[in-house]
Amino acid sequence: MLSLPPITLRLRGFKLIDRVALAFLLLCAIALGAACGLLFVYASDLPEIRALETYRPTVVTEIYADDGQLVGSFALQRRILMTFEQCPKVLYNAVTSIEDQHYEEHWGIDFPRIAGAAWRNVLHHRITGGASTITMQLAGNLFLDRSDRSFRRKMQEMLLALQIERRYTKPQIFAMYSNQVYLAHGNYGFAAASEFYFGKPVGDLKLQEAALLAGMVNGPKFSPLTNPTGALQRRNLVLYRMEEEGRITAAEHEATKKTPLGLHVQYPRNDLAPYFFEEVRKYLESTYGTEAVHERGLRVYTTLNIAMQRAANQSIRDGLHGYDRRHGWRGDLPNILRDNLGKLDTYEDEDWRHPIEKGSYVTGLVLTADEKNATIKIGPYRAILSPSDLAWTGRKKPAELLKVGDLAQFSILELRENTVRVQLEQQPAPQAAMLAIDNPTGEIKAMVGGYSFEDSKFNRATQAYRQVGSSFKVYVYADALEKGATPFDTILDAPFTVTSGGQPYSPHNYDEKFEGNITLRRALAGSRNVPAVKLAEKIGISSVVDVTRRFGITTSLPPYLPLALGAADMKLSEHVSAFTVFPNDGIRIDPHMIRRVTSYDGALLEEAHPEVHDVISPEVARTMTAMLEEVIQFGTGMQAKALGRPAAGKTGTTQDYTDAWFIGFTPQLTAGVWVGYDDKQISLGKKETGARAALPIWLEFMQGALSGMPEVEFANVVPLEQEAHDHAVHVDTPDTAPTEDEPTERKAKPPADSPPAKTPPPSKTTAVNSTTPPPAN
Repeated sequence: MLSLPPITLRLRGFKLIDRVALAFLLLCAIALGAACGLLFVYASDLPEIRALETYRPTVVTEIYADDGQLVGSFALQRRILMTFEQCPKVLYNAVTSIEDQHYEEHWGIDFPRIAGAAWRNVLHHRITGGASTITMQLAGNLFLDRSDRSFRRKMQEMLLALQIERRYTKPQIFAMYSNQVYLAHGNYGFAAASEFYFGKPVGDLKLQEAALLAGMVNGPKFSPLTNPTGALQRRNLVLYRMEEEGRITAAEHEATKKTPLGLHVQYPRNDLAPYFFEEVRKYLESTYGTEAVHERGLRVYTTLNIAMQRAANQSIRDGLHGYDRRHGWRGDLPNILRDNLGKLDTYEDEDWRHPIEKGSYVTGLVLTADEKNATIKIGPYRAILSPSDLAWTGRKKPAELLKVGDLAQFSILELRENTVRVQLEQQPAPQAAMLAIDNPTGEIKAMVGGYSFEDSKFNRATQAYRQVGSSFKVYVYADALEKGATPFDTILDAPFTVTSGGQPYSPHNYDEKFEGNITLRRALAGSRNVPAVKLAEKIGISSVVDVTRRFGITTSLPPYLPLALGAADMKLSEHVSAFTVFPNDGIRIDPHMIRRVTSYDGALLEEAHPEVHDVISPEVARTMTAMLEEVIQFGTGMQAKALGRPAAGKTGTTQDYTDAWFIGFTPQLTAGVWVGYDDKQISLGKKETGARAALPIWLEFMQGALSGMPEVEFANVVPLEQEAHDHAVHVDTPDTAPTEDEPTERKAKPPADSPPAKTPPPSKTTAVNSTTPPPAN
């Protein structure tokens, strides 16, 4: 038979192909198995995407004033949530053009872009850029550490992106991404960044603004504040990509890339009422917890009145600077050249980041100083300081006070285009506090706890315990009226010694004089000390203490006669609240700062229902109001007559002038002012009475706070002068005679080289054994 070799060779060929195919299939199986294994390993510890259904990013707790305006916030991350519908088209186009051109086409992973990025990395032998889609970035931001650039993290990011795309729509994904992305300086999300960088809602963004924010997604290195050049280049790259993608025209691109950054930065400082906001924050944290306040986003509707708070801020600053000018120039200024704080041409002060307005007190940098003038830099402005602008110091030449590089304080008198007119100031040495309460509601409308919250967080309106001086006398007289006394009863103002606490006690009047037989109305209006102590002894000092408790005073009050002159510590907040009893016909409404609190979604959590207390009868309250009106009409508070509307109040000064007070009220509003040093041993200086140091602050505040309000009379209060003819009494000093709270002095010109003012040596006020009690005022 014939052999068939070709057939044998063909069979052998098939065997070779089989072997190759088998090997190939085996390798594919191994690769597939490895891939499945890797997927299993990487997917095994992936977070549950379902968590997104209940996930809520941390949001800002917002604080609103009494008119509904947003005035402050609390947050660990500054974030304002927005929906996809609230996102302007220009911002959507800018973000997708630079971050994910195929966002609407892919299903979480952009494979062509990944291949391109891989090829670039191979060419450069390093990682030059990524190819993460918006969905992958969202997955990384929410669930992974994006600083980890490993292959494992990238695989997990891709797997998570696929799951997110399966579960959510493109608009939902973009909205989550827009609220989560970090845009430098504590801002999370485009809505918060728009408010911060441009001072406008995200819906009002212009093309160049949207492009700037989109460019910052790449990282804080493109912040326009720390790297304006890089931010501008990145913004223009976004515009170029938008033109490439057909989102804008070439003409729009060319026109927009020539525009400046156009920032209008709004720093998230609670600088309108920092002491008020801090009190609110402490209450919220104690009630709802830190997490709720700083992460869940509460809505807090407060009692704060913006106009009144601004008036309070300005009056406190004006009053303290006025005090400091009376006491001379101290000098000892910081100098940026000596202290290595910067250079003249590049130094930027923190004050200059905030609005510079007429009436502001701001830090200025001395650029030049000679015998005639000094040139001052205040942010973008320049000022020429002439001798008249520093006349209060007693010097005539700017070079005597200032050196190049000095940082000094200046008050802004007038603003022009690029220049300002200023007056030299200095950081006030004492402190001051103020509280204002709406009489009909008990709502706190304004609060200032010190000159600067940045320098001292201690709230002197709510935390400080200070002696109140003669302002305490209102409780003595209210108790006496309750026990049957009248304003026309007489009392002898003469030398007097009594035993108090087992020791002899001889009170003195402020002017070291005695007025003989006078009425109670005269004694209170002129703040006479001896009659007040006699009255307290007659009705019983323990009874006076009991009355103060009804007025809401909770501090410890020793039951000794010097208490009648204010020789005990009290809080401004309680003292002011107590004074509201008089214009409120004898009732006191608990002071409060919050009207209501809601969750971020609007669910009501709390609403104010302040407690109302009966303190004294309406008749006693009206009589006390009439008596306190006379304090302003012809007593120690006559300066307050400049208010030009019905008002009443009481001055207070402590021994050695360590504390100065004025608490006064109109039918609508009660406000109190305290001035003093934090160190109770330091005197404000001789003649720095409540009428001189505190009352001008109160007056300036009330003029601003009541501006535009109708003038209202005290309801059912009959002026005592109208009743006087029905009460024929013999007195040695007429009721309306001038008081001597602050003897008139000639205004002397300051010496050519006046040294810093000295204060009397410090001394403590003793509540029990005192022969020189607090001066009346």
